Amino acid sequence: MKTAILTGASSGLGLEFARQVHSVFPEIQSLWLIARRTDRLQALAEQLPGLTVKPISLDLTAGDACQRLQALLEAEQPEVELLLNCAGCGFLGDFDQSDLTEQLRMIDLNIRALTAVTRTVLPHMPQGSRIINISSIASFVPNTRMSVYSASKAYVSFFSRGLHEELKPRRISVTAVCPGPMATEFLTVGKIAGNSATFNRLPYCDPGKVVRGSLLAARKGRAVYTPRGFYKLYRVLSGLIPHAILVHAAKT
Repeated sequence: MKTAILTGASSGLGLEFARQVHSVFPEIQSLWLIARRTDRLQALAEQLPGLTVKPISLDLTAGDACQRLQALLEAEQPEVELLLNCAGCGFLGDFDQSDLTEQLRMIDLNIRALTAVTRTVLPHMPQGSRIINISSIASFVPNTRMSVYSASKAYVSFFSRGLHEELKPRRISVTAVCPGPMATEFLTVGKIAGNSATFNRLPYCDPGKVVRGSLLAARKGRAVYTPRGFYKLYRVLSGLIPHAILVHAAKT
């Protein structure tokens, strides 16, 4: 059975991916939803007719998370056509005054868990499969007051680019999605809403459009997808102008 595996499925972009994935990838018959909140997963599963939905309550930062995922994969042997790594978090604040637990959670979830899930699922992905990794415009230039977050997303973008090239012989594409701010609970959970003049000034991305564009970009095998012309220009400039200059403009 052709399957999509989606992490971070209970909110934000993950929730939107669950709703839209079948419209762009109609061959997908089964959808594995991974998140911590069981009640949200079950409620979402009821909203997805036409798909065989498997809610999996799993904290990806837990030490045994990937062992549990691997056991499920080995037991059911799904044909994973699409892996959507949407689980992630970000917190705003001066690093020297920050909560260390929050800083380490960003590293654990944005970097370690994404890497581990990808490595665990890849053996179950046939030729022609696709991976979508949610990165951010924060990966283009270091962001003050979000130093760990932007560094973690730079990892996601570089990892995705490298893996995209590495997996070409298997015809598996990896797409790094780099959106700007969106009106999701990410802003409130990360203590960003109302605490950053930069976020208040930036043009916001529509989550539904970001997801649609991401799925279409993955379908075409693109390595990077950045929504909105403003952020496409920013991505280009980040490759042309020294970061020592741009880091001042990227202050959060």
